Amino acid sequence: MWKKLFVFSLVLSLVLQAYAQKQDDMRSAVEYLASQELGGRFPATAGDTLASEFIAGKLRGMKLKPVVRGKKKKGFYHDFTFQKKEKTMTTHNIIAVIPGKDKRLKHEYIVVGSHYDHLGLGGKGSGSRRPDTVAVHPGADDNASGDAVVLELVRHFKKVRSPRSIIFAFFGAEEQGLVGSKHFVEWMRQVDNRRINLPSDLKGIVAMVNLDMVGRMRDNALSVSGTGTSSEFKTMVEQVAEQTNLHVSCTPDGYGPSDHASFVAADIPVLYLTTGGHLEYHTPGDIPSTLNYDGMQQTLEYTTELITRLASMPQTPDFINVPGGSAMKHAKFKVTLGLMPDVTGASTTPGLRADIVVAGKPAHAAGIKSGDIIQEIDGKPVKDINEYMERLSELQAGTTIPVKVLRGEEILTFQVHLTPAEK
Repeated sequence: MWKKLFVFSLVLSLVLQAYAQKQDDMRSAVEYLASQELGGRFPATAGDTLASEFIAGKLRGMKLKPVVRGKKKKGFYHDFTFQKKEKTMTTHNIIAVIPGKDKRLKHEYIVVGSHYDHLGLGGKGSGSRRPDTVAVHPGADDNASGDAVVLELVRHFKKVRSPRSIIFAFFGAEEQGLVGSKHFVEWMRQVDNRRINLPSDLKGIVAMVNLDMVGRMRDNALSVSGTGTSSEFKTMVEQVAEQTNLHVSCTPDGYGPSDHASFVAADIPVLYLTTGGHLEYHTPGDIPSTLNYDGMQQTLEYTTELITRLASMPQTPDFINVPGGSAMKHAKFKVTLGLMPDVTGASTTPGLRADIVVAGKPAHAAGIKSGDIIQEIDGKPVKDINEYMERLSELQAGTTIPVKVLRGEEILTFQVHLTPAEK
């Protein structure tokens, strides 16, 4: 009896130590990547270089093989050049590959990606939500959180190899228009004999999993987009959520403002994981101390199981071309409320929570606050992100419409004067 208790206690202690070590490693990665020293990781800056060297050093330390021949130091680097306001800039994607162990399936590759760049010092035209403030935008959640989780995924799959091969990609210049992931996809379209441990062409990539902003989990909730881009994805996503005790909100299409969009545009099925927006998004306030590291551990466990299942599917994932849904419709909106809705579906109350209400925009001017749960727009119900997008598509600039929200236990109605959507 005592012997069994001792063995149980020893195993439990080792599990807890491993759990704590993973969190410490993720926290350490976030604190470095989002440090003031790196200056916001704007492409082609010293901070961008330090970030890429940090990630490449981690991959080298795990003894992964380089992907480009003849470059012992920079074998993990895929360099690319792009234009920004008539300035030519050069930066990198950081890429590592863990070959699969199945004789047949190892020739099929899954890309697991995150972007490591951010907004630098912000300013006008940078994408900052405080464009008049020039200061380091650390980007702890966006996307040092994703990088930290992906580094732990590399560590896991280095020890526990999957049937399919896995490409781990840390993309540069995502904030400049998905530049790094677009260059990677085009690179894979071309025959390039410098590449090793990579598929011979783009057809060898059978799926892509993207992690972007996974550091602010609330209510055990995770948003997963792209669940309709392959016929088995939604069932798989929901089964893993049940196994790991997470609440997932599924969006069928695989479009959206992150690197997975570059892959779905090339007819590759995708899954995009995020814990959603928050008040510090794209501001100098996105710092390491605001992250939920327990939530990041939950995301890591969920993603580990999801990739394990994806990499073990006996058949190649099929691709379904799902028309752009909620993530793309905003490009056609004539109006804006000036808020960021909760994309995770974390609220258990009917309606859609306003995660961020932007100061000076229509919703804020009318009196709506961050955290309010939108229940009606212009007299029509709003129960989720898709109905919210549908309501916005029906509205016209220059009109004033009622918006009903739940604030605490109180139902409030605000008259919102609509302004044109920014182009």
